[in-house]
Amino acid sequence: MKTTKKKSKMNIGYKPAGQFEETRFEKIHNVIFKDSNEGSIRVAQEIAELIKEKQAKNETCVLGLATGSSPIKVYEELVRMHKEDGLSFSNVVTFNLDEYLPMDKDNLQSYWYFMHEHLFNHVDIPAENINIPDGKIGSEDAIEYCLGYDQKIKKFGGLDFQLLGIGRTGHIGFNEPGSHYNSGTRIITLDHITRVDAAPAFLGIGNVPRKAITMGIATVRSAKRIVLLGWGNNKASIIKETVEGRVSSEVPATYLQEHGNVTFVLDNGAGSELTRNKTPWLVESCEWTKQLTAKAVVWLCEKTNKSILSLTDKDYNNNGMSDLLTLEDSYDLNIRMFNKLQHTITGWPGGKPNADDSNRPERAEPAKKRVIIFSPHPDDDVISMGGTFDRLVEQGHDVHVAYQTSGNIAVSDSEALKFAEICNNMNPTKKSGKLIEDILDKGENAFDSVEVRELKGAIRRGESHAATRYLDLPDENVHFLDLPFYETGTIKKKNLSEDDITIMYDFINEIKPHQIYAAGDLADPHGTHKVCLDAVFESMKRLKPEPFMKDCWLWLYRGAWHEWDINDIEMAVPMSPGQVMKKRMAIFFHQSQKDGVMFQGDDAREFWMRVEERNRDTAQRYHALGLADYAAMEAFVRYKFD
Repeated sequence: MKTTKKKSKMNIGYKPAGQFEETRFEKIHNVIFKDSNEGSIRVAQEIAELIKEKQAKNETCVLGLATGSSPIKVYEELVRMHKEDGLSFSNVVTFNLDEYLPMDKDNLQSYWYFMHEHLFNHVDIPAENINIPDGKIGSEDAIEYCLGYDQKIKKFGGLDFQLLGIGRTGHIGFNEPGSHYNSGTRIITLDHITRVDAAPAFLGIGNVPRKAITMGIATVRSAKRIVLLGWGNNKASIIKETVEGRVSSEVPATYLQEHGNVTFVLDNGAGSELTRNKTPWLVESCEWTKQLTAKAVVWLCEKTNKSILSLTDKDYNNNGMSDLLTLEDSYDLNIRMFNKLQHTITGWPGGKPNADDSNRPERAEPAKKRVIIFSPHPDDDVISMGGTFDRLVEQGHDVHVAYQTSGNIAVSDSEALKFAEICNNMNPTKKSGKLIEDILDKGENAFDSVEVRELKGAIRRGESHAATRYLDLPDENVHFLDLPFYETGTIKKKNLSEDDITIMYDFINEIKPHQIYAAGDLADPHGTHKVCLDAVFESMKRLKPEPFMKDCWLWLYRGAWHEWDINDIEMAVPMSPGQVMKKRMAIFFHQSQKDGVMFQGDDAREFWMRVEERNRDTAQRYHALGLADYAAMEAFVRYKFD
């Protein structure tokens, strides 16, 4: 395996999906795994090997640890190795990176609580060996405390291993843009984007602390070994900037370029923007697969501002693709790629009856298909594929919508209180009075009562029925699965269980669909989409022996967060201006999610606004490639099981 000039100790045999190649672009060693689970397990194995190596020498193993969603699977694997393989933490001393300020230890959002819940409560580390910044330190004592934290690390001989995540601002720990190269542990004011990203866990940005205490850049860089975890498409841009950009205080993670033993461990999504992955023809000679060729041609069109059919030999030669022309004449290549994209466009997402379907994305037969639209939350269906949904119903297919979760956590207390008070005013009861009392008396970061969660779930159900009725879908074709993994009353969900799979399996088996639509947008900020998609995959895998599965196709859509790359799209459903308006109205029925939605990420616009722009942009990109001009398009990728 090649590495960058700064060699990193890959001593336990990381096995990425693709070999890491030294390029003129990359300044930090990185490996890419097919998913975060595989990458996390390999990192946990390196930590375990280090602990055992130190134990064999009767030495203390000093670990710097991170919080957030990125390292959770690493901690799960370490706990598993402790319980099943006998890995002991008796010689381990830990120093956590950071903590919110002010923050009580027993607060559900504290990093003290996080670390004990995910790791410390489940292993044999001595309590006195755990060091987590004090979230209650007063300003008058802060300087002395922070100096003492760094001094204690030095007293133990420094950090043997530092585990990091990365924020979208490029922060490591809470070292926000502007942090100095030589900074030590200190109190810092959090960047707005950092607070936005934390908002879901705190049930709104207004609840996110504005300050934190964090190890400094110099403290982090003093570690003998650093591993940074990066998962998902939403980290791809900052990963590229960190790995390939110049060292800058505006992206604090770039300081790691100057560390001699650092590795970024990424999944495919997080590594997707790296030059060697996004435009490999600019790095080295390529094996020109069909998929890579399509990606390159679309990229070339957008770079040159030309349509496909107007590309010339010079365009290919001047942009690193001369070897592609040795395989195929540019004229033939342009026509082939134009036809490929043109054949993805269809106004018949369920297939066009009595038509030649050899160049269409969907089958003509059966003319009337049984269709399941899986919606992770009770509005993803209309937000992500409202136009296609409408088209399927209009064209006479037997459409079923299945809302996989209740979505209750996304209903604000003020919205729930409004409904509880309406119920109480119309028909005062003990139950409605108790609902009002529970909402008004709810403490900071407290859980909703079961009754309040039921009310919030009922609000989402009512909105869903209003939207599906607007699209003329019969009520009996609307299903609420309420998968158990979601029903915790908090952002943190349970792992997918057999109960979840059984519900999904039984439902699919009952409908016996010809088409399934599911959310493939894994940029969802609170992870529900991924768990719901995993439930679809596992259920369909188990159902594979069933005869109806031979004719069942799975189409993946993306939500309001992200869109498929043009070269990946296999079905593009155009919408007229009238259909765009109809989709907007269907979204409006989800009133609790319309204004001031709780989990909208860093985009302040309402969902209908951002999704209309996304659909319009897809249509415009198709048109710029030389294809027909539509008002908007919804895009899908077909998932084929091995």
